[in-house]
Amino acid sequence: MSRLAGKVAIITGAAQGMGEAHARAFVREGAQVVLTDVNAVRGAAIAAELGEAACFVEHNVADAAGWRRVVGVAEARFGPVTVLVNNAGVIGPVKGVLDLTETEFLEVCAVNQLGTYLGMQAVLPGMQSAGGGSIVNVSSIAGMVGAAASSNAAYCASKWAVRGMTKLMAVWHGKDGIRVNSVHPGYILTPMMVAATDEHGGGAAAAIPLGRLAEPHEVSNVVVFLASDEASFVSGAEHVVDGAMIAG
Repeated sequence: MSRLAGKVAIITGAAQGMGEAHARAFVREGAQVVLTDVNAVRGAAIAAELGEAACFVEHNVADAAGWRRVVGVAEARFGPVTVLVNNAGVIGPVKGVLDLTETEFLEVCAVNQLGTYLGMQAVLPGMQSAGGGSIVNVSSIAGMVGAAASSNAAYCASKWAVRGMTKLMAVWHGKDGIRVNSVHPGYILTPMMVAATDEHGGGAAAAIPLGRLAEPHEVSNVVVFLASDEASFVSGAEHVVDGAMIAG
């Protein structure tokens, strides 16, 4: 039996990397999925490849009106949204506190922090009416520790904020049957991560006890679990996928 049969999901940042892997896994497990991204060409191509169970909406997650449009498309095409995966994110320039500008700081927080908030806000009424749902917020190990090797203060701040908002939403809306969890990937083989680590000489695998970077589908396995009814009593928790990188 498909693990996500009957689920209607929105997955942001789905045109590449982890978001693309999540979308493919969700469709494979029986969900109907709205993919969103600012990369319209690639996002639309992936949705077309996935067939009738998927569609694509060009979407900047920092735009509240855009969120209303995405939810409207999902409801019209597939029905009430029961799963949200807030996956879209940016790292921003790798700079110290003295060099990172206010504009650069806010640009990162607009996507990572505000975008996550607006997504939860947009799907909440529908999930309440539907009697429940699952929200999966993709944070980072930078939302667990002060990870500075390939990030910046804005990235860390925004990913800690995602972790905090996740817990608040889980507490406030457990009564509505809505589960909210955060996923904290470490170094994953995505275009964004490879660009960041290559810029600083690579060698990222040396910091990981398992000795390698993860494949995107290894994060998707956790996201699928959290979206599924298998995780029916899992809420308000962090789920670290980092090969034990921050365990020591």
